[in-house]
Amino acid sequence: MRCAIYIRVSTNREEQKTSLTNQRDLFEKYVQEKGWDIYDFYVDVESGTKAKRENLQRLIEDAKSKKFDVILAKELSRLARNGELSYQIKNIAENNKVHIITLDNAINTLDGNTNMFGMYAWLYEQESQRISIRMKSAFKTKAQNGCFKGSFAPYGYYIKDKKLYVSEDNTPSIVKRIFKDYLSGKGFDRIARELYEEDIPTPGQVAGKSDATGKWHGSSVRSILENPHYTGDLIQGRSETVSVTTNRRNQKDKEEYIIVRDTHEAIITRTDFKAVQQLIDSRKKIRPKQNIHLFTNILFCADCGHGMHFKKNRKGYVCGSFNKHGKKACTDHIIRETELANAILADIKFMLSNIKNEKVIAEIEKKVTSQKKKLEKELKNYTKEIESLTIKKNKALSKFINDEISKEDYDTFKSSIDFKIKELTKKEQEYKTLIAEKFDTNLLNELDGLKEKIIDLKELTPEILNRFVERIEVKADGTPKIFYRFSESSIYFSAFFINAQHSTCGVS
Repeated sequence: MRCAIYIRVSTNREEQKTSLTNQRDLFEKYVQEKGWDIYDFYVDVESGTKAKRENLQRLIEDAKSKKFDVILAKELSRLARNGELSYQIKNIAENNKVHIITLDNAINTLDGNTNMFGMYAWLYEQESQRISIRMKSAFKTKAQNGCFKGSFAPYGYYIKDKKLYVSEDNTPSIVKRIFKDYLSGKGFDRIARELYEEDIPTPGQVAGKSDATGKWHGSSVRSILENPHYTGDLIQGRSETVSVTTNRRNQKDKEEYIIVRDTHEAIITRTDFKAVQQLIDSRKKIRPKQNIHLFTNILFCADCGHGMHFKKNRKGYVCGSFNKHGKKACTDHIIRETELANAILADIKFMLSNIKNEKVIAEIEKKVTSQKKKLEKELKNYTKEIESLTIKKNKALSKFINDEISKEDYDTFKSSIDFKIKELTKKEQEYKTLIAEKFDTNLLNELDGLKEKIIDLKELTPEILNRFVERIEVKADGTPKIFYRFSESSIYFSAFFINAQHSTCGVS
C-alpha cells in the first residue's frame, strides 16, 4: 500500500510545531507496523475549514492521478472541518479507488467503515462554527475596549500593547503628504508613481510582509486615504466573514461599526479626512466598458514581462509597468498598432501562399511525425526518471524510519531528490503540452482551407490573430518578436518560407 500522509495544524505557534512532529512520528510508526510504503507527506499550516490549502490541493490532484492507494490522517478534522469539502475528498477517493483511514478509528474504508462519515463531517463543521462565534464575540469586546485588533498597524503607526502609536520614522509625514497631494488634485495612480520613483518604502515593506515589493499602487494609496484610523479614532468591525467555510466577507452597515473615539494620536485632522472622502465620492464615475484592443492579452514587454497598455494618443501600445510606475520601472517600448497588424497579416499571407501542393504537405507531415516521435521518446525518459527518483526517495525514508540513516542525511538526500523531481516534472509537463498542442494532424489541411479566406484580407482580425499568434514580445526599441502558434513544430517555417528573412517583424 502506497500511503499519502496528510498532516495539518492551524497556526505556526510553538506548540503546534510540536504537534506536526508528533503527528509525523505517529504515522511513521503506523506505516512501519503495517509494512506499507510512504508515498509522500502533505503538510499544511492553515485552518481546516478552507479548501484552498496548497498541500491539500496537491493531495487531491495526486489522488486523481492514482499516485497512492490510501490517505492517512490523524482524524477527519485534519483533512476538513467543512462538510462540503469532506464529501468532496470522500468522492474523489472513491472514484479513484483510494482508501481513507483516520488513526482515531472513526473512518477506515479498507474495513468498510464509512457509515459515520457524514456525522463526523457535520460535527467538525459545527465545532468550527461555534469557535468562530466565540472568537467574534471576543473580538467585539476587545474592540469596544479600544484595543486595535488588526494584524498589521496602519502605515504611519506601530502597535504596542494593542494600542496604536505614531511611528518615529518618516511614514507619518508620507501619510500627510498623500492626503495633501490628493486634496491638491493628484489621483491615486499619480501619487503612487511619484512615491515609487522616490524609493519611499511601501506599506508591505514597512510591515515586513514576505511578499512585499517596492512598487506603490493606486489601490494602496486609496486604502490609506480611506482609513479612518488616521483621525485618532478606532473604527473596527466594518465587515465579517459569511461563514467558517469561506473567506468571503460581508460589509456591515455603518450603524454596526465599533467606534471608539480618541484612542490614539491623530496624523490627519477629521476636517481633512472628511474633505478627502467627499472628494473621492465626487470623482467616482461609472466607467464605460473598457475596449478590448486587437493585441490585448497577447502583447508583452520583452524586458519586464508586463502586458502592454493601449494608449489612444500614441496610436499604439506602451509597457504596462512604464505606464503605471514610470521610467524607474521600465521604458515605454512603444509600438504602433497599425504597423504591427499589417506586418503580421503580411507574414500570415506569405506562409499560406507557400502551401502549394500535396508533395509539400506530405514532406511537412513526415517531418512533423518524426519530430513528434522524438519528443514522445524524451517524455518517456523524463517519466521513467521521475519514477526512479521517487522509489529512491521512499527507500531513503524507510532507512530513516529504521534508524539506518540520520535525519540530517535523510533531509539532505530528500531535498536533493525533491529538487530533481520538481525540475523533471516541469519538463515532463512542458513536453506533454507541446505534444498535445503543437502536433495537430489536421493543421495543414486547416491552413490550406484558410487560404481563400485570408489571402485577400485587407485588415487583421482578432479571429485570425488568435488563430495564428500565441504571444508577441516587444523590445526596448519597439521591435516585436512574434511567437506563432505552430512555429515550435520546427519544420513548418522551413517549408513555408522561401526566404527566412522575409518577415518585417522578428519571428520565433
